Formats: sequence, C-alpha cells, structure tokens
Amino acid sequence: MNHWIVMPVVLPAIAACLLLLGLNKEQALERTVALAATAAQFAIAVALTVAATETPAEAYLLGNWSAPFGIVLVLDRLSAMMLLLTSVLALFVLLYAIGGWDKRGKHFHALFQFQLMGLNGAFLTGDVFNLFVFYEVLLIASYGLMVHGSGGERLKAGTHYVVTNLTGSALFLIAVTMIYGVTGTLNMADLAMKVPQVAAGDQGLLQAGALLLLLVFGIKAALVPLHFWLPGTYAASAAPVAALFAIMTKVGAYSILRFYTLAFGADAGDAAWVAAPWLLPAALVTMVLGMVGMLAARQLRWLVAFGIVGSMGTLLTGFSLFTAEALSAGMYYMLHSTFIAAGLFLLVEQISIRRGSDAVAPGARFAGSGLLSALFMAAAIAMAGLPPLSGFLGKLLILDAARGTQAMGWIWALILVTSLLSIIAFARAGSLVFWKRDGDTTEAATPAAPPATQPVLPLVATIGVLAMTALLSAFAGPVTGYLDETARQLIAPNDYIAAVLGADALASR
Repeated sequence: MNHWIVMPVVLPAIAACLLLLGLNKEQALERTVALAATAAQFAIAVALTVAATETPAEAYLLGNWSAPFGIVLVLDRLSAMMLLLTSVLALFVLLYAIGGWDKRGKHFHALFQFQLMGLNGAFLTGDVFNLFVFYEVLLIASYGLMVHGSGGERLKAGTHYVVTNLTGSALFLIAVTMIYGVTGTLNMADLAMKVPQVAAGDQGLLQAGALLLLLVFGIKAALVPLHFWLPGTYAASAAPVAALFAIMTKVGAYSILRFYTLAFGADAGDAAWVAAPWLLPAALVTMVLGMVGMLAARQLRWLVAFGIVGSMGTLLTGFSLFTAEALSAGMYYMLHSTFIAAGLFLLVEQISIRRGSDAVAPGARFAGSGLLSALFMAAAIAMAGLPPLSGFLGKLLILDAARGTQAMGWIWALILVTSLLSIIAFARAGSLVFWKRDGDTTEAATPAAPPATQPVLPLVATIGVLAMTALLSAFAGPVTGYLDETARQLIAPNDYIAAVLGADALASR
C-alpha cells in the first residue's frame, strides 16, 4: 500500500491541531505553518496525480482492515485530480489571506486546514458513510470560516447555511440507512457488486434511497430547487472564504459523478443510471436560473454568486448524460469553473477596496482601474464562455458530447442562450463600474482619492487564480487526454472494484 494516500487527510489535521494548540499566538509562525502545510499538500497531490496515471486504482486500508468492513481510501485518476485542484486553489487563497485578511478574526488558519482535511477526505473515501463523516468535517470548518470577521449580514447568511446543511445531513443519514437496509454495505465498490443482486421487491426502497442521496448531493452542488442557499451565503462571505467555497459545490458534483457511475452505473440492473432522468432537467433549469440571477444582480459579489449557480448547471448537464465523452467534458468545465469563480471573488474584493463599493452602478474613477478592468474583462470572457479561454472550450466540449442525444436540442439552445445572458450581465456590470461616471463631465474627470496603500500579495494571488483558466486553454490537449482516460475508468469501474475488494471478488461479478 502506498502510505502517501492518507497524507492529504492526516497532514492538514496535524497542522490544524498545532495551530489550535498554541502556534496561533505568533502571527508570523502561524502563517508559516499554514503555508508550509498547504504547500506540502500541493506537492503530495502532484505526486499522487502522477502515481494515478501509472496505476489504474490503489486502495489504502486504514488499520489494515479489509474492505468492505474497514475504512478504505482509494486513489484513482478522479480523486487525484480533485486533490490537485483543491491544493492549487487553497495555495492561492491562502496567499491572498495572509496579505492581511487573516488578521480579522481568530483561528482562520486552523479552520482553513480542517476544511482541507474534509475536502481531501471526501475525494479519497471509498465508502458512503465516511463520505458523510468528511462532509461534516468540512461543513463544520466552513461554518466557522463563513462567519469569520463577523458582521450582521454574514451571521444571517451563516445561519441559513447551517440550517440548510444540517437538513442535508439528516437526509444523508436517512438515505444511507435505506441503502444499507437492502444491500448490507456502504462501501461503494461493494455496492457495485451488491446493487445488481437486490431483489425486485426491494428495488423501490433501494432506488428511493439512491434518489434521496441525489437530493443531498444536489444541496451541496446548488442544484435547483436546492440552490437557494448559495447566492446569499457566498455573497456574504469574505472574499478568500468565498473563493475557497468555490470547491465546495464541486464536492456535490464529485459525489454524483462517483456514486452514480460506480454503484448505480450500467451494471446496476434495474437501478442502472437511476439518477439520469432527474439530473438533466434539474441541471438545465439550474443553468437558466443562475444566468437570470446574474442579470438581476446589483452587486458584483451577487453577480459572481449567481454565476456559480449557472456554472453548476452547465457542468452537471455534462455529467447527466453519463457517457465517457460527456463526463470528460463536464470534468474539464469543473476545473475551469472552480478557478474562474474563485478568481472573480478575489477580484471583486480588490475592486471594492479601491472603489469603496461593489455596487453595479456608476462611480468615480479609482486607483488601479486600468489593470482591474482588464482582469475583469478577461474573467468575464472566461466565465461567459467566449474564446479563447477555458470556458469556451468547456462549453464546446459539452455541446459536442450532447450531439446525437435525445436532449441535444434543449442542451444546445440553453447553453447558447445562457452564455448570451452571461455576456450581457458582465457587459452591463463592467460598463457601469469601469466606464460610466457619476455627476457631470467635470466631476467625472476628477479621480477619486486613492485609497491607502494596498498589499501586493492579494492582487498577485488573484492574478494567479485567473491565470489558471489561460493555462487550462494552453494545455487543453494534455488535460483532456487525462480526463478522457478518467471518464473511461468511471464508466468501466472494474479497476476501482478490484483495487478495493481484490481481483477474486471482481471475478464473481
């Protein structure tokens, strides 16, 4: 067994405990420990991603208890990719935060590391119950991060966020109880073996549990009609927290992708692809509502928050087709949407600091508007899906994957229409914020008083996150090659099952 597989969970847990136990008394030391731990997680994620390309799948049995009875972590191409995505995003967000934002409250760095522990565990776990456990770890940390820095609006949104996710957690337990009741297991590889054998009389309970679990994952992924918590929560959060939360919705999308290709895929008998008829309509409506919300937004942070809702609809549209080509396209768009959403939240705060407001309304000129307007334009192009950045390639891949499907007309029409709505929303916001001025011509010619000197590190981190969309475009060939093989592993999960249960168990499938 490769003992490095467990490190993405153990390392942030150790770092968080050290920070809580006294290292947070010295800010320089606290930042050093947090940055070193996050950089180490990035290095480990790179190594595990390389390893995943050389081995179809590899299981780590905690305590050396064999599956399905023991806790198992599984490394394959998908989990490695999500680990790498999380670590890259976390590194940029942490650099932004240590530019001064982390001074606004206690225990930011400890909560940040616990959040990474929960995220990494959710991507690596091989059984549904421990997916619930890691969900709770990341959610508890996110509650603290959500209200970090205080404020009435933040506390109100945080309360809504907590209540919604506690409801989701209760439904999660009910769903796994239903599935366990008819299969006798919660190990995902073992479920792939047991689900096809479920008797016809138990199919109703099994499929009800699977669909209830889809509801839970839909809450995490902000899928209509369960998206209502996201815009207010993300808009009220501080910029680095909202940027890190850009990966939170992807946990829900990852769970849908993993669970419904492995346990309820093509070989699941009567329960095969049980999520597909429900997922596609919900994804299309999510896409439309998100983009309409962007048109109605009166603040830049709300514009970005609704953009996340729309982007979740787009990537889940790709996942809902459950073909290798569509899954690959959806994963590419997932990488793109994570970076562009995080980068936009950071950029919006930089604009707000210098402008004094993030209102989508005319105002006086402000320091650094030239650079920030250029970055805003590039980010708008990426999120709206215009060439040459990764948003265009991601949507093009999804459109191509939808060719020949029964829903092709709806998918093509709605992706193109919502892209137009996104362009209009960003064009309106950009013109009001950067071009149109308050007052008469004389007043408009007078720039606003420059703000106090701002630290350079947050701006550098913002540019770094946004630059990832350009890198996804520049290296689209290797990236899509990796994702194509990942999608093939998901559609035919024999390697995953063999890694967890052994080749002998797979032979009896």
